[in-house]
Amino acid sequence: MTRGRKQWHLMVMILNFHFRWVNGAEQVPCYFIFGDSLFDSGNNNALPTKAKANYPPYGIDFPGGPTGRFSNGLNMADVIAQLLGFGGFIPSYASARGDDILKGVNYASGGGGILNETARNNLGFVWSMNHQLLNHQRTVSRIRRVLKRDRKSTAKYLSKCIYTVGMGNNDYINNYLLPQFYTTSHVYTPEQYATVLVRQYSRQLKILYKLGARKIAVFGLGLVGCTPGSVAIYGTSNSSMCVDSINMAVQIFNKKLIPLVDELNNNLQDAKFIYVDIFNISSTPTPGNSAINTPCCEVGNLTMNEGVSTCTPFGTSCPNRGEHVFWDTTHPTEVANAVLAGRSYSAQLPSDTYPIDIRRLAQL
Repeated sequence: MTRGRKQWHLMVMILNFHFRWVNGAEQVPCYFIFGDSLFDSGNNNALPTKAKANYPPYGIDFPGGPTGRFSNGLNMADVIAQLLGFGGFIPSYASARGDDILKGVNYASGGGGILNETARNNLGFVWSMNHQLLNHQRTVSRIRRVLKRDRKSTAKYLSKCIYTVGMGNNDYINNYLLPQFYTTSHVYTPEQYATVLVRQYSRQLKILYKLGARKIAVFGLGLVGCTPGSVAIYGTSNSSMCVDSINMAVQIFNKKLIPLVDELNNNLQDAKFIYVDIFNISSTPTPGNSAINTPCCEVGNLTMNEGVSTCTPFGTSCPNRGEHVFWDTTHPTEVANAVLAGRSYSAQLPSDTYPIDIRRLAQL
């Protein structure tokens, strides 16, 4: 067994012990996933976009190989599903058929953002949050037909499910930070842009609520300025290992999410929104990860700022994957995903989630 795989098996043992996984004990009837490439499980495979991960070396540690997940193995949604007690993977919207949808659906699309325009000019067609909500609306209608229930009974079923929403990364990486493709950085200051995003996000989360969601975890943005891609393109200053200006910009957005969660909980009946502080969780060193700012897979020219951050098709990958935080120039390795998802599910620090974690949300 390689050193990287030993690190991964050690991490799984730690997670198994800490969270007391119970096989087959589903804590909620279904789990619905909205997001970007951190959660995408194959929806982009058939879309006309450059944002794809359905080729080696992606999936090198995933059962069956490449699926469209932007990692060497499991992504955050996969780990959260396991922690919630689901025995199998939540199907992507592109692959969900028949009764599969009763366990939930993954709508996430690599490159997708809060704004419809995000990633379209440089990556091609991807599913924005608005498009994912349209897909979910279709799913809700299908669930009602499968269950052969009326709207009220279907709404009761959906109210027991967990919903995770992780949007906004691409509104920076594949929009605001690409002035050659988008005008947003010319029009808005970072503060103004964050306000525009949160205003739109609020509308979208209210639509999700109207479609029956009640237990909703909203994921903040991570250390976008610390990805290998950001560092290669923009460089760092002083003694920092990250692009501080980018991290400060995304933190302006993040700091608006807790007030948004409070507002939604106060104004929407029976709503149970929580905030997951991925920025804070990512700031905590992960035991065993010695390579914190270098990609594990072979990548192209990192200095070409076009928003494309994927592995070279059929390229090489590092043998010590359990020691790397980043799989490619933007996305976490399976080990890093396990830590991020694990602390989202069961907070290690009070600052990890607000006001509660996903584990407690599932119990409500």
